[in-house]
Amino acid sequence: MKQIALYGKGGIGKSTTSANLSAALVNRGLSVMQIGCDPKRDSTRMLMKGELIPTVLDQIRARGEENLTINDVVFTGYKGVRCVEAGGPEPGVGCAGRGIIATFQLLEKLSAFDEDVIVYDVLGDVVCGGFAMPMRKGYAQEIYLVTSGELMSLYAANNICKAIVRISQNVRQVCRLGGVICNSRNLPDEENLVSAFASGIGSKIIANIPRSDLVQHAELHNQTVIEYAPDSSLSAIYHSLADAIMANTDFVIPEPLEMEELEKLARSFLPKIDPQAGFQ
Repeated sequence: MKQIALYGKGGIGKSTTSANLSAALVNRGLSVMQIGCDPKRDSTRMLMKGELIPTVLDQIRARGEENLTINDVVFTGYKGVRCVEAGGPEPGVGCAGRGIIATFQLLEKLSAFDEDVIVYDVLGDVVCGGFAMPMRKGYAQEIYLVTSGELMSLYAANNICKAIVRISQNVRQVCRLGGVICNSRNLPDEENLVSAFASGIGSKIIANIPRSDLVQHAELHNQTVIEYAPDSSLSAIYHSLADAIMANTDFVIPEPLEMEELEKLARSFLPKIDPQAGFQ
């Protein structure tokens, strides 16, 4: 069983990338489970024809953990992808990471981890104990960073690298960084910047996903790009990402950058402007 986690800043496109990755993997004939580890519970929506499935935490609160079966928390989506949403606490109460902990404990109890590939879609703005659990407890053995060339996106990715380093100090942990996915925002020289960042932390770009209106069109039709436009060039890129992840054997403990190094790197890719001329 291959267990991978996509981490990145909120809003960077992890869920879109994860859902299209899962769709591409199931198209390869693999059995796939996608677990959304974000309180927004929208990770699996495009795999479920737009449906927001009940979260594990909601089900536990409503019915009690001892009364739940696997069919109460695992739902079948696109071509058999098994979908789970961890959920979160009531607004303003409790720790969002608690949903992840409760989800994994329940799935283990129900013997639900039985797929060729498990894809964890994890919020990476704050790597607290709960959000780091897929790495810390050995569930996610391969980590992929989803980032754009925006400074705060790179900052979040760099922080996740720090978490990987810290967790990897335990000799029993197996999580390693598998690569960086550039989810483009159409910034100047963006792919080269993200490539330089990946190289700086000792890794590599594993995919470059261009910004495309096709993503919005697909999602407004409650589908992944792979289902909505299977013959598109963007669909081919997601399929290539799936192939690259399945074939990847190059895993590292990253070398996070200092903040000054990260800022210097980002500045070096800024387009030249004349400060006297003002901004366009």
